[in-house]
Amino acid sequence: MEKLKVAIQTKGRLNEASLKLIQESGIDLDVGRRKLLSEAGNFPMEVLFLRDDDIPQTVADGVADVGIVGENEVLEKQKRVVTAKKLGFSKCRLSLAIPKSTEYPGPEFFIDKKIATSYPNILNHFLKERQIRADIHLISGSVEIAPGIGLADAIFDIVSSGSTLVSNRLKEVEVVMQSEAVLIAKPDLCMEKQEILNELIFRIESVQRAEGKKYILLNTPNEKIQEVAALLPGMKSPTIVPLAKEGWSSMHSVIAEDDFWEIIGKLKKVGAEGILVVPIEKMIF
Repeated sequence: MEKLKVAIQTKGRLNEASLKLIQESGIDLDVGRRKLLSEAGNFPMEVLFLRDDDIPQTVADGVADVGIVGENEVLEKQKRVVTAKKLGFSKCRLSLAIPKSTEYPGPEFFIDKKIATSYPNILNHFLKERQIRADIHLISGSVEIAPGIGLADAIFDIVSSGSTLVSNRLKEVEVVMQSEAVLIAKPDLCMEKQEILNELIFRIESVQRAEGKKYILLNTPNEKIQEVAALLPGMKSPTIVPLAKEGWSSMHSVIAEDDFWEIIGKLKKVGAEGILVVPIEKMIF
């Protein structure tokens, strides 16, 4: 039987989030230290552990069938791959930053300036669109120190919280792109591997739908069902089950965790009782 080869980052936040998602999708992996290849015990899949900037090339060459990597790496490497699924984690942005004390009049600031970056292709595209000529200085790692040591006038790099910029006395002046983890694939997968990928995506989507959701069960007098239902939109509409106690029903639904306490308060006011809230692991439509 064919197995889907999945490339993920060797270490770091993207590695941890990718392995967590795979685990939550019901796939068992034997992951050990210094292990470069791990085979799933209950799913036709094996995982290759690689540097994140090598993943687009590895997928394009067919060494791996799919990969989990940042959108920024996909756009920068410009390899022949397709984005099969946006994953919603490891969100960041690629931005231009300059010394905090420098006045910024607008993008024209970068004309004839030296810009340090690990993402020359994305930066070059941004500058060309605005007809800005600048000197792009390629650096691998620690880009943020370049202005401080006189190596560049500005930097173009990944920004998450912005704390790294602050600690290096830099300020963000232009956001060029937003990025998140994506599942990329080789465009011409065989039918068997495409079916495995479809099943993997189905499982991932089931996990994602459950994020930030709670399952709620409560008892309510029948005359209050319409009022309670208005507070519990659920997936389509609440489930209503008659109770042994005459004139009462049990109602089941799904609510967003962000709205939890506000909704609970409203439910109590309209007479709901015996409210039970439980976590949701998967939601399958």
